[in-house]
Amino acid sequence: MSRLARPTNDRMIGGVCAALARRFGTSTTTMRVIFLASCLLPGPQFLLYIALWVLLPSEDKVRTDAW
Repeated sequence: MSRLARPTNDRMIGGVCAALARRFGTSTTTMRVIFLASCLLPGPQFLLYIALWVLLPSEDKVRTDAW
């Protein structure tokens, strides 16, 4: 499993679904469909997406921090 960071090249909006797809080994399309389907259910999914967007570091910042 890879470190959880928003990728710079596979973003559609914020890169959260792409980061989660990489972390759990699924395709980004599958993760986006799961997220959209979960938005039909009651709950804080949209707020969780925004929180992850703010809290997850961008992949380019993770690379520069490693040096």
